[in-house]
Amino acid sequence: MSNRLFQSVLHQMKEAVGRTIGVIDETGTIIACSELTRIGDVVNVGVSEIFSINAATAINGNTYKAFGSMMQPEYTVFVEGNDTLAEKYVSMLAVSLSSIKQYYDEKYDRGNFIKNVMLDNILPGDIYLKARELHFNNDTTRVVLLVRFTDVCESSVFDAIQALFPDKNKDFVISVNENDVAIIKDIANASDSKDLEKLARCVIDSIGSFSTNHAVVGIGTAVKSIKDLAKSFKEAQIALEVGKVFDTEKVIINCENLGIARLIYQLPTTLCDMFLKEVFKVGSIDSLDHETLFTIQKFFENNLNVSETSRKLFVHRNTLVYRLEKIRKLTGLDLREFDDAIVFKVALMVKKYLDSSPIKY
Repeated sequence: MSNRLFQSVLHQMKEAVGRTIGVIDETGTIIACSELTRIGDVVNVGVSEIFSINAATAINGNTYKAFGSMMQPEYTVFVEGNDTLAEKYVSMLAVSLSSIKQYYDEKYDRGNFIKNVMLDNILPGDIYLKARELHFNNDTTRVVLLVRFTDVCESSVFDAIQALFPDKNKDFVISVNENDVAIIKDIANASDSKDLEKLARCVIDSIGSFSTNHAVVGIGTAVKSIKDLAKSFKEAQIALEVGKVFDTEKVIINCENLGIARLIYQLPTTLCDMFLKEVFKVGSIDSLDHETLFTIQKFFENNLNVSETSRKLFVHRNTLVYRLEKIRKLTGLDLREFDDAIVFKVALMVKKYLDSSPIKY
């Protein structure tokens, strides 16, 4: 369809430009041209070099300029000649063809449609009408996996992720911004959370096999209607934000497993400060040294079992009891008591949240 779109524009501009003009794809093949006999010919120039340069480039009597609506240029327009006028023509054509392609994508492209739905950029009442127009299945179960990179996501990495999801009628890989890539996965055949985590692991492994760019994956909630994709996307975003605070060692965070961390993350910081002051009336949580905090962590990991915790810490049982008593005197909370242990566990998470410097309310 793009070929016919470009050909129509070039045909109309042929008389105004008065020179041979055309469009080539990434393989160097001419897909549209004012000289119809040249369509299908392969341009014998440095195509990869042309696509990697944003500015107009004169080669072998023609001037080229790459354009496109994706993360990287998809096409290159060329104009006969290597003078100043050719450079102006090719720049104007690149802008015009890119705008026309973008308009076409917004109106007819399924990937662009589902991206707008996911980003909540389309009115709910228009979703079903547009889906019907694009012959899009409204009522299948889908989930959003959000891949977030530490550095800018390179086009080769984006292509590698796309290669993992070859069925472009069911699954969509979408660039959200320079660091985030969203995967909209059709899971109509009943996938549970473990299956989704295995899929996320596959994505992480694929990225790590040829790139040093560190990535984490947030898994949104499964939704049964296309209009709820925005909800799944927001859940995946929350999973990544909460994981950045409470599960820094994890590279896969499922929104279904956030637990109390989700609640704490959504609390105003002023309320968190009040909570810590109420809990630690005797002494501040900051008075606990690293060794004491490590002991508390192991005590929680072993379900408040003194004997098991002392064995894991390689200390005598009485030594651990002494440490727990010391904590009680410092904080006023006895971790051997279930209620106090719960309060202390939540307080540690609240402190971790405040230390992450969230936006102040």
